[in-house]
Amino acid sequence: MDIVLTVILICLLFCSAVISASEVAYFSLTPGQVEELRTEGHIKAYHLFKKPDKLLATILISNNFVNVGIVIISSYLVDSLFDFSANPITGFVIQVIVVTFLILLFGEITPKLYANRAQKQVAVFMQTPLTVVEFLCRPLSWLLIHSTSLIRNRAGKKNNISIDQLSKALELTKEDEINEEKEILEGIVRFSNISVLDIIRPRINIISVDCEDSFTQVKEVIIEHGYSRIPVYDGNLDNIAGVLYIKDLLPHLQEDDTFRWQDLLRPAYFVPETKKINDLLEEFQSKKVHLAIVVDEYGGTSGMVTMEDILEEIVGEINDETDEKEQNYIRIQNNAYIFEGQTLLYDFEKTLGLDSESFREIEGEADTLAGLILEIKGELPRKNEVITYQNHKFTILDVDNRRIKKIKYEANVQ
Repeated sequence: MDIVLTVILICLLFCSAVISASEVAYFSLTPGQVEELRTEGHIKAYHLFKKPDKLLATILISNNFVNVGIVIISSYLVDSLFDFSANPITGFVIQVIVVTFLILLFGEITPKLYANRAQKQVAVFMQTPLTVVEFLCRPLSWLLIHSTSLIRNRAGKKNNISIDQLSKALELTKEDEINEEKEILEGIVRFSNISVLDIIRPRINIISVDCEDSFTQVKEVIIEHGYSRIPVYDGNLDNIAGVLYIKDLLPHLQEDDTFRWQDLLRPAYFVPETKKINDLLEEFQSKKVHLAIVVDEYGGTSGMVTMEDILEEIVGEINDETDEKEQNYIRIQNNAYIFEGQTLLYDFEKTLGLDSESFREIEGEADTLAGLILEIKGELPRKNEVITYQNHKFTILDVDNRRIKKIKYEANVQ
């Protein structure tokens, strides 16, 4: 009798091992492996994978029954082989330790380690046994699935992934995997930490018109630049009078210079430099506007930001059929680039993959690469002058009396 029970115990340990292995195997299959199972004719394995709730319930129920059987038979064998009547506590402790060790080593840890390296093979090997067990355990599986669904619905918890979890997952992703998708996900992770100042179109680059301009001059600006919305100022850019929507001008194209185009202006939407772009995107959606004028702490115009600028932080550069491809840098060798001076400091760091804290100590109020150079140098540099900061080297390629136009950047300079 003891020999028969020992054989049964070994069989139960094997069953516990293959069931535990199948749990890891099925729930770690990649989409490509699942498709291979289908195309290779392993339909049972494919159907098991497509019903994860039922599969998990089957595995849990069968594994628990097997483990209970192991505990009962092992306890009987220990009692029949050894006499712990004089010290029952010692006998109980030995039984618990031995049985727990056997179940963990041979029924859980070892098979799961193997299944993690051979998911597809284990899934194919277990497809028929699990299909049979699923049929036998169907009533209990149904009860388990519906009871857990009821509890989940009552709790009302959503299976959401946090930004921190997403960020950690991206750090573990290999560089050669999901390149485009990874860039979008990284954009989502960064999104809530980006302020308007990081993506601003500087004041010097704003295409605008004066309230005093004639209708002919306004149309010339529109034709030359092709924007759908243009800020309008009164006297200077610190006094924005409104925003001109080009679609509002379409019915009046045949008018002469006496036409009062100023009457078509819509109110401008103003935001501070410190506003986060995720909040601004919500405001754009609720207020149904696509352009905001960015103002500094004194109320002066710092620049502007559009809906497109915000979306580009997630999906990358957006170009329509009228856009010329903009590139503020040229890569000339492995660690050397030529940048426009007006390149935003945020874009400069993102292009080179630098940490946002790289220039935090020295950047001051600088928004652009040229501004960073001025903060480091303290004055307008000369042409061909070399400026270094830590392991960063900047060479001034083009400069006039007022601003830095082109800069050569080299990294890893000791």
